[in-house]
Order: sequence, then structure tokens, then C-alpha cells
Amino acid sequence: MFVCEGFATSSADQPLTQTSIERRDVGERDVRIDILYCGVCHSDLHQARDEWHNTIYPCVPGHEIVGRVSEVGAAVTRFKVGDLAGVGCMVGSCQACPNCSDGLEQYCDKGFIGTYNGIEPQTGKVTFGGYSEAIVVDEGFTLRIPENLDLAAVAPLLCAGITTYSPLRHWKVGPGQKVGVVGLGGLGHMAVKLAHAMGAHVVLFTTSPGKVEDGRRLGADEVIISTRPEEMEAHINSFDFILDCVAADHDVNAYLNLLKRDGTMCQVGAPEDPLSVAAFSVIWKRRNFSGSLIGGIAETQEMLDFCAEHGITSDIEMIAIQDIEAAYARMLKSDVKYRFVIDMQSLKDSRAAA
Repeated sequence: MFVCEGFATSSADQPLTQTSIERRDVGERDVRIDILYCGVCHSDLHQARDEWHNTIYPCVPGHEIVGRVSEVGAAVTRFKVGDLAGVGCMVGSCQACPNCSDGLEQYCDKGFIGTYNGIEPQTGKVTFGGYSEAIVVDEGFTLRIPENLDLAAVAPLLCAGITTYSPLRHWKVGPGQKVGVVGLGGLGHMAVKLAHAMGAHVVLFTTSPGKVEDGRRLGADEVIISTRPEEMEAHINSFDFILDCVAADHDVNAYLNLLKRDGTMCQVGAPEDPLSVAAFSVIWKRRNFSGSLIGGIAETQEMLDFCAEHGITSDIEMIAIQDIEAAYARMLKSDVKYRFVIDMQSLKDSRAAA
């Protein structure tokens, strides 16, 4: 074991503070990454505050990790010291079930091992995330980071990017399709960029007139204010695919009714309360209402390579680790365009000053 610094919370009502944490030593198949940047996901706040009622304390959040390899195990073949590397939402899975065999580790029948708040099979201890100086990860769950992109802005691709890329790819979004994106936040802004790069005609749905210009800047061909009935009605029965990125309570039937026959609406936003789907919203046109998680390791690497090819990164605001609680408060008010990223140099600086 070795000790490094991180930011952790000891209970649901306590703020995150600087804490020394233990990491396992590098094993044969392991890669040690010195963390440069870590994105801030809304699920970090959910877990820190135990809003999903499964948090194990102390909790070190963070699953959008970009850094440089500082050590590799003897059996590692894909990475060497000095390489850029990344870690997303998971650091392990059973590797034996049909889903893992198909490269869909996110749907592992035994449950994937979360980058934080999971149980590390190598040690039996709780996993700690990217709000820290370093992390040790199995090579099979380590990702190659493109050299040609802004590293800080790459970090959110490892959650927000793959969460939107995976369903767009699965439902074969591409040229000739009319694709809707509901909500322009951390997920939605990535969905607009990716769907545009895939060649689809992209329509953004937002409740905020102030986001029209930004939606077009990000790649939307049209922007619809969803609270205006006349704008919604003009698009009935016209969409091939709609990706719903909204995590608040909302009427999904308003969007289901915009799908063509056999069209699909996929939910990636996760509202706290169950969504109500009217039977006739799907019956009349044989529409599909589905959901999607993140992506497997191979697909996540594919997404990173696609983003490198098309020059796609997340729109970010950089923060110091000491400002994480203020960032959480702003995130709750949707006061960020569109993702916070922690510059982990701020943790190194505070350690040096201590």
C-alpha cells in the first residue's frame, strides 16, 4: 500500500476535506496514474450526500479521470510510463458473464465495480475515486487518452461523453436521421456535439430561451422551446430517435409523441421519481421507450478516438479542489456551462504548502 492525498467526506452531512488515503501497490496487470484532471459529475454529489442510500464512507468521489502513467506492472502491455491514460466509471467486472464477454462490462450480471464506492477485488477494500493525487487500475479498465485534445476538457468524456455516445451508436444515429436531444446540461451538450458529428439533423429541446444561441453553437440544427405547444406540435411523428438527458421530473409523453413509427426514445437522465408513460404514447406508432447506461471499455475507447478525430471535448469550467463544495452548490442550480473539472495541481499545491 502507499498513501496519497485526496478529498473525502466521512458522512452525508459533512463537506469534502483533504484526507490521506491508501492505494494498493501496483500489481502485475496494474497501471498507476498520477491524476491531472478529474471531472465533476452530478452522481458525485448524489454519492457524497448518500442520496442513493448506498454510500460507503469515507467516500472519495470522481470517475472522470485523466492523468499520466507513473508505474506499470510486469504483465502490462498497452501502457508505459509517461503515457496519457484515463479512468471512467468502472474499474472492474466479473469478466465471465455474457455481458462482459460481449464487451458490455457496464451491464455485468454481478454488477461492475465502481471507480469509487465499490469493493476492490484485489484488496477487499472500498474503491476511492479521482478527487485524489493518484489511482491504481487494472490495465483492462484503463483507457488511452488522445494527445491532440485539451486534457482537462477530455475528462468529462469518460462519463458524460460515453453516456450519450453509447445510445447514439447503439441506435445507429447517422446521416438522414432526425435526432432530438432533451435538455442542454452536462449530458445534453455532449449529445448535441456527438449527434452532429455523426451526421444527423439535430434538434435540441430546452425550456430556456436563453440557451437557443448556445445550442446552435454546439451543433443543433434547430432549437425548440419545449414549453411552447405550437413548436412541439410542428414536429409530431417526425423523429427517428430522441435522447432524453433530463434528470428532473418532466413529461416524457410530450416527446414520445414526436417519434415516427418505430422510433425510439432513450432515457439517460435519471429523475428521482418514476416517470409516467402513457400507453397510447407508444401503442399508436409502435414506438419504443428505452434506457442506456454508460458504455463498455471498448466502446469508451471508440468514443475517445471518435472525439479525437472530430475535435470534440466537453465545455468546462476549471476549479481548484478546495472549491468543490461551492461547485456542488452551483451544479444544483445548473450554474455551469457545462461541466466542472478539477485541476488536481491544486491538491498538490496545498499538500506542498502544508
